[in-house]
Amino acid sequence: MNTSRRILLTGLAGLAVAPTAVAAAVSSREPGEVTVAEERFARTIAAAHAPDVTCARQAARYADAHWPDYVMAARAVIDARV
Repeated sequence: MNTSRRILLTGLAGLAVAPTAVAAAVSSREPGEVTVAEERFARTIAAAHAPDVTCARQAARYADAHWPDYVMAARAVIDARV
């Protein structure tokens, strides 16, 4: 599977759990305590939601700037997999 397809599917997974992300926001963890897995997955979801997902460089820059916005969605996806 190529990278752009993987990013797109991950972004769709993030959208699918967006309603449950609000419930995950009430989690016992502090917002500043982000694990490496959560950060990486949040960056992947952010890259999938970049305005111009066809350009990998722009998607990477968008992910670097906006990954904290997607931590709750990443936590919801990781918790759903457990």
